[in-house]
Amino acid sequence: MVKRILLNEIKKKIGTKKSIILFGARQTGKTTLLKELFSGKDDVLWLNGDDLDTHKIFETTSATRLKASFANYKFIIVDEAQRIKNIGLKFKLITDQMPDLQLIATCSSAFELANKINEPLTGRKFEFKIFPISFEEMVNQHGFIEENRLLPHRLVFGYYPEVITSAGKEKEMLKLISDSYLYKDILQWDKIKKTDKLLKLLQALAYQLGSEVSYNELSKIVGLDNQTIEKYIQLLEQVYIIFRLPSFSRNHKKELSKSRKIYFYDNGIRNALIADFRLLEMRTDIGALWENFLISERLKLINYNNIWTNTYFWRTQNQQEIDYIEEMDGTLYAYEFKWNANKNTKLPKTFSRTYPNHEFKVISPDNYEEFVMGVKGE
Repeated sequence: MVKRILLNEIKKKIGTKKSIILFGARQTGKTTLLKELFSGKDDVLWLNGDDLDTHKIFETTSATRLKASFANYKFIIVDEAQRIKNIGLKFKLITDQMPDLQLIATCSSAFELANKINEPLTGRKFEFKIFPISFEEMVNQHGFIEENRLLPHRLVFGYYPEVITSAGKEKEMLKLISDSYLYKDILQWDKIKKTDKLLKLLQALAYQLGSEVSYNELSKIVGLDNQTIEKYIQLLEQVYIIFRLPSFSRNHKKELSKSRKIYFYDNGIRNALIADFRLLEMRTDIGALWENFLISERLKLINYNNIWTNTYFWRTQNQQEIDYIEEMDGTLYAYEFKWNANKNTKLPKTFSRTYPNHEFKVISPDNYEEFVMGVKGE
């Protein structure tokens, strides 16, 4: 099971005299994972960065006082650590001055993480990224046949844990997640002044799913300048709502080298933003949903299995394109995503001639399990 792999990796890092940081969007199961890991232990102190009491504990910069606060514990777990002022410096104190105390933290905001934790803890931490539940995890739970049967449902409602466990109430749960949790960190950042523009940007990105994104076009739609659009997109990436896929270009003059596509970590969140939960047979965006599902699942696979690869899409000025490319050990692995398995798809000749060291595969509902559960070359 995927999370079992992650649990084992976290266990290996305990006792190494370094902090352990889990990061990912809110409500993706970071705390649940740690509760499973530390179930039954009575020497664990659980703190939450959203609580004022936790802030008071970390107000001191004294190692002596922190030692006194944590004297009876071997493990300190701090949820939503990015919410605490100067938390990186406090973590550095704990890591340096209390080597027998294992510090573990969860973070749901990478821009807060970078400013408050990353720099002070350079060389003093291990990082793990947590995503919504994966296709492979659900297969391990109830088998491929059942999860494959649920595929149309997953393409619409996604894989957030509480959505999966709220059968019949998926819409309500996605609304709760998007309204109460999704933007919590980014909207509390004081440089975000126009929250209505942020939502409008997210909706524009949702409608452009699977297409190249133009900051100029987004600027006109949202009513913000290009620089602000790019900054907001970076922030949305850093709270794990969206991620960018760059274009691949090496030596062909007609390749688009500065384009990007933007995907959502979860299909359900994307559909919640545009309030569209229609069944697949009633939709015109099934191709985009299929592409987003495959790429987000592949991202989980790559991260959880520590696969070292570069990821891209490819397109030329005359509209030749490849949905997804992985570059590994000198070979390019090119993939086209087709919901309709009967469509005849061929690799563009420009690509095959320019990059002879490649492999090509079409991913459809007939063979997708190899892509979202397998590894390179299988």
